[in-house]
Amino acid sequence: MGRSRDVWLRRFPGAGGGSGAEWELVCFPHAGGSAAYWRPLAVALGPGADVAAVQYPGRLDRLREAPVENLHRLADLVVEALGPSGGRPRVLLGHSMGASLAYEVAVRLGRLPGGGPDLLVVSGRRAPAARRRDRYVPVEDHELVERVRALGGTDAALFDEPELLELVLPALRGDYRALSSYEDTGGRPLTCPVVALTGDRDPEATVEEVGAWGAQTSGAFRTHVFEGGHFFLNDHVEAVAGLVRRLLPTRAAG
Repeated sequence: MGRSRDVWLRRFPGAGGGSGAEWELVCFPHAGGSAAYWRPLAVALGPGADVAAVQYPGRLDRLREAPVENLHRLADLVVEALGPSGGRPRVLLGHSMGASLAYEVAVRLGRLPGGGPDLLVVSGRRAPAARRRDRYVPVEDHELVERVRALGGTDAALFDEPELLELVLPALRGDYRALSSYEDTGGRPLTCPVVALTGDRDPEATVEEVGAWGAQTSGAFRTHVFEGGHFFLNDHVEAVAGLVRRLLPTRAAG
């Protein structure tokens, strides 16, 4: 399992507390994103948190691997890599596509003895109950580029450099195909608390659609609305770090 963790999880030198930290935060990037997206949050959380970000196949140091175009298969692979929490509180946090993936990972961990997360944080993603399906799989590359550019989450410079664009497009295509075919687990499978974050001007997920995440758990649920669009997180890193700290289970926060 150690080798699997090395393949799937990235930590940030100089940020976070490593394996000796009081609690673990596992972060899931958006479509087309990489583990590096979460470095600012790891820095903001400081030494009390062991921040591990999932690195999907098909990007950066996993560029030679084919993207996984099925969200359920991707969740299975991440769970295999994560393994048991080792007794530390574990929080899962995902943004956009990463929110759906974090949810599916939480469901799978919850089926293992003592394996469920202590908290799930979903960001910038409408709830499974908000059935606005991801039908958009752009037929042409320029459609995909324009869609992602409009959301503002990926460095626009990538789209102006043909060589860089050629490198990132396969991962983008794969992630959007995974989203277009995704069906949630169904029912109310979680027992852990769930917190939903959203931007007040997010075209991908309205406040109402994000608020519907409460239907996925029998535990506590709350929504927090920030100023901004789909990538509101970029402008509210310190606030999100503070929010996660405040919502930690007692045994982690104490």
